[in-house]
Amino acid sequence: MKAKPVIPRELAAQDIDEAIAYYLSEDAIQAAPGFVDALERAYAHIVRHPAAGSPRFAHELNLPGLRARSLRSYPHWVFYIEKDDHIDVWRVLHGQRDIPLWLNDASDTDRDGAY
Repeated sequence: MKAKPVIPRELAAQDIDEAIAYYLSEDAIQAAPGFVDALERAYAHIVRHPAAGSPRFAHELNLPGLRARSLRSYPHWVFYIEKDDHIDVWRVLHGQRDIPLWLNDASDTDRDGAY
């Protein structure tokens, strides 16, 4: 079976850019590439085990199929939905944010996964 590609939505890409910019602005030079490495490891795990992510927010927000995976050593979560041909990454959010509010912003844009 061929691995599904991980495709971050525009909001997820913005989340990632903002996290990297934050670490760089705090002179956490080691943290920025570490964050990228942790994100890549999370993506690799999601590709191998897409159903392993937590469905907690799917239930809270009535978003069937939504899963979440935490980043090791970083306080961020990857929110995604497995599609037939790819992994649709909705957001990459810091755990201290109001996650239901931020995810609702993404889901209000499009609940089907189209851009």
